[in-house]
Amino acid sequence: NSLSDLLIFSADISVAEKVKIICNRKNITIKDLAESLGTTRQNLTNKLSRDNFPEKEMVKICKALDCSYNSIITMNDTDEQI
Repeated sequence: NSLSDLLIFSADISVAEKVKIICNRKNITIKDLAESLGTTRQNLTNKLSRDNFPEKEMVKICKALDCSYNSIITMNDTDEQI
């Protein structure tokens, strides 16, 4: 697989699925992640099912998972990244 294939594949996965994949790879349960975020397993499970995370919350989740969160918007006409 080329890097571009991986990036396209990554873009096709929901944020919730990405969180679940990382938890699985790091052997962290949703309950453990929820506790580290100061919430309940049920609350986090509900958020994962809605797949609607504000950027601020994603930063907290990634910090709890010892990951980096990079939100980059690229303007298609200029390729400028913001």
